Formats: sequence, structure tokens, C-alpha cells
Amino acid sequence: MTTTADLPVVVIGAGPAGLAAAAHLVERGIEPLVLETGPTAATAVRGWSHVRLFSTWSELTDPAAEKLLAPTGWARPEADTYPTGGDWAEHYLQPLADVLGDKVRYDATVTGVSRLGRDRIVDADREQQPFTLRITRADGTEERILSRAVIDASGTWSTPAPISADGLPALGEHAASARISYRIPDLKDPAVLARYAGKRTAVIGSGASAFTALATLAGVAKDEPGTHSVWILRRGISGSTFGGGSADQLPARGALGLAAKAAVDDGYADAVTGFRTEAVEPAADGRLVLVGEDGRRLDPVDEVIVLTGLRPDLSFLSELRLALDERLQAPVELAPLIDPNQHSCGTVYPHGHRELSHPEQGVYLVGMKSYGRAPTFLAMTGYEQVRSVAAALAGDIEAADRVELTLPETGVCGGAGLFDDPAAGQDDEGGCCAPAAPALVQIGTGLSLPLAVTEDASSGGCCGS
Repeated sequence: MTTTADLPVVVIGAGPAGLAAAAHLVERGIEPLVLETGPTAATAVRGWSHVRLFSTWSELTDPAAEKLLAPTGWARPEADTYPTGGDWAEHYLQPLADVLGDKVRYDATVTGVSRLGRDRIVDADREQQPFTLRITRADGTEERILSRAVIDASGTWSTPAPISADGLPALGEHAASARISYRIPDLKDPAVLARYAGKRTAVIGSGASAFTALATLAGVAKDEPGTHSVWILRRGISGSTFGGGSADQLPARGALGLAAKAAVDDGYADAVTGFRTEAVEPAADGRLVLVGEDGRRLDPVDEVIVLTGLRPDLSFLSELRLALDERLQAPVELAPLIDPNQHSCGTVYPHGHRELSHPEQGVYLVGMKSYGRAPTFLAMTGYEQVRSVAAALAGDIEAADRVELTLPETGVCGGAGLFDDPAAGQDDEGGCCAPAAPALVQIGTGLSLPLAVTEDASSGGCCGS
């Protein structure tokens, strides 16, 4: 009979972290099976293919993956260049998936994970049972797959946060969905450009995604009269609002914040501070009016771009015993290291299998999903996570515990706990990470994403929003 040890380790998601996990498992002599909901590798990354990362190629490839690719003649692109999401998928992630071959299965959506014959209540012989995963194929057929362990690298791209500050959709948000987008628009696409050119657009959010949207819309405004942005923030404008500037150790990320600042300074965008959206109402002319919790009503806008963060989909893990932080929905041991309510300037403490473990042994949430609702994440973090997890699954605890990672400082002060205070940071005196005298760096309209280098996006640091 097949024993649990003979079963593969199932990896959910063929994005950066998931494929790196598979590469490390192969290196350890463990059979992986990667399940990807889309028809190709890196489906989520391809969803922002037009966005340029602010991590360079040197930070976007995994060592074990490079070893697998080397016999094919693959060579990493120039180390100090910045790829787009499309470049990352085409020149690294898809080739890696191709090398893994039938270890990657496409059009396979995981709808549930449990222990074979044991729901989350049952204790008896629980740890001796393999995991069972329910899969739905593109044609609607279902199947069951058994595994010895589960690495969930499915990311957070599919579950963007809504408009309102309380985490729930604003009143009227669903009804207005035709005029609301939760993604950075690809303004090189003529159909998308037509949606925003000459229009008044509200951009809601305070992180690098919002910076990107503001900067790209400002580029359109230079050529398309009438194009204007309304930037909506829940806090006030301070020295840290636009990121770390020249103090950011990821220069492209610092330049991105300065490009957003220029959009405001040059009159292409107006900032509305201390505004928490409660409702989205139709105007008489068919446009939308945003109404704040304090009763303020903004002038009508044609479109709304909501970039308020992402959150993990935990629904298909409901039969597993997970230990998740009640606020961040990240593993409880990891949460204090990344909590934006506490985290300010500095780096995320190196972490691996121990911080990613759960009461349900053999289950790991990795990559962007491991951060739950925390905002910023680097591909390097995900690669180190899966290296440690693979070593632990192979029984090499010494290697699994040897976690070494140095991340660049974000150059951003203040945690999310302050973001809802319109007066927070108004003194503008600087603080530990205040940018030096800002100097705008022109980096074009194919800028950067906030999310991370993961199955979602490119790469924040430890403290961004």
C-alpha cells in the first residue's frame, strides 16, 4: 500500500514562491506537485504584467531554481535591471515551470484541504493521516489528491481589500462595480486608456500601488486634457507620505514615491486627507460621488481605483488547524515580526519553518500569503522561507534553522496604526527615515507595484503600506 511518505508534497500556486518551493523540494529529493489555478505559470504575476518591479533581477531569482534551469542554457537577465511582471513571468517563472514539467498541473483550483477521514475536530490518529485536497478542473470536474505535506503559496492577488476603512465594502460599492477597479490600470492598452483619458479618477490608497497609479495617470494628463486624479488618504500628508525617497535602499521604490509627489505638486492630482469612504453614490450625470464617514461629499468622479491592500483567502483551509494572528491573519509566530502597527524603519527579522508552522503539522503558508494582511513583502523573503521549509520537510533541521537574510531598509516611518489619523506626522520634522531633499527621478510610466515579489507582485520592504 502507498504510505504517506510515498506521497508528494503539494504546493498550491505556481508563482514565484510556489515554484521556488518546488525547486527546493526537488533538490532535497522530495517529489513536489504544484497546483496552479490558471492555464500557465504565474497567473497572478501576469495580471500585473505591465507594472515594473522595484526589485532588480538579482533579487528575483532563487538559487535552487537557477540550478534547475542551468542545464537548459537559461541565463539570468542582467542583474541590475528592473523587469516588469511580464518579463518576470516570461523569462524566469514560465521557464522554471517548464523545467519542472509534469510536476506542475495547470487549471487546477484547490477548493478544500483536510486530513483524510478527519475533519478539524477529530484528534484520533490525525497526524498519521495524509492530507486530502479537493481540486476543481477548468471543465468543472472534481478530483481528490493525497499529499504528505501542503505548502500554500497561493498569494493574495485574488482578494483585494474594499474601499471602506472598516474592511467591509462601502455602501453602494458593489452596485458601482462597473466604474471601480482594484488594479493598477495598464494605460498602454488603448481600451484601458480610453477609460481614464480625459476623465476624473479617484485613487484610494497610500502605498506603492497608489503611487504607481498616480504617476501613470499624471503621464496621461500631460497629453490628454481633462485627465485628473483625486488622491484619497485616510491620514494627513507628512514627510513619510511619499515613502523614503533617497533614503530608501530600494532606489526605484524611493523614486516611485517621488514621482507620485510630483503628480500632486504639478497639479495633476489633488490630495484629500483624513477621508474614510462610507458610501459610493450615483451622481445625476451617472458619475460617482464618494461620501465620507464624517459626511463629506467629494465632487463626482468618472472612475475609482481602489488600492487599499490585499488579504489572504483562507476559505479552502477551514478544515485545518491553523494558528493565525487575529489581526494580520499571518502565522502567530511571524506576525510580531511584520506587524505594521508596530513595525517602523528597519528590516524583517529572518524567519523560516518555525515561524511558519501551525498546530496542523506539515502545513505551511509561504510567500505573500504568509504575511496575511501585512502590506509589504520581498521575493527574497519568500525564497528563504521555502528553502527553510523544504529543509524541514527533508528532516534537515540544522539547515532549516539556519535562516540568513538581509533585507534593504524601507525608508518609511510609521506603522499602519497611525495611518487613520489625519493629523499623524503633520510636524514634518523628519524622524528616523525622513527622506533627504527630494529629487524627482524619472522612471517612466511602467512603474512598480507594491505587493511583493510573489505570486502577487513586486516588492515592498518591511514597513510600507
